[in-house]
Amino acid sequence: MAAAEAIFARLKQDHDKHRELLDRILDSHDEDERREALFTELTRELKGHAAAEEQALYSTMLRKPETTDETRHSVAEHQEIDEMLNDLAATEMSSDDWMTKFKTLDHRYRHHIEEEEDEHFPDFEKYLTEEDEAYMESVFERRKRAEKADAEVTPEKMEDAKE
Repeated sequence: MAAAEAIFARLKQDHDKHRELLDRILDSHDEDERREALFTELTRELKGHAAAEEQALYSTMLRKPETTDETRHSVAEHQEIDEMLNDLAATEMSSDDWMTKFKTLDHRYRHHIEEEEDEHFPDFEKYLTEEDEAYMESVFERRKRAEKADAEVTPEKMEDAKE
């Protein structure tokens, strides 16, 4: 299962980069310009990663009855995180509200990736065929590049931000 180990290592590599970006944003304090650049990078990273992960990994795992529930759970969390990113993009970055919302996103996302790494990936690996692994490897990087390039950072209007 060397290919499965490789794809999970690649996903974890992205997660580590995401953790670093989250930490840097939390440390940005009142530096709005720096925070904005980091948030833009984080948003593109998370949206590109999620779309690629869903196509490469989760589309494969949905076809395996043993992993359907875990897969649906993770995809639902991706949607929740996407909505949180959109809400943050529509919130005034210099406001106290923004950092409060960001800390909620930080907590939710870290929980999500820890659950993937500690529970889902080990379970998924048991059910992957060589064909599955080849598919995942061929799709992930290509899809991530395309999705990251097209990711919208501010799809909502300020007046649409959640209170």
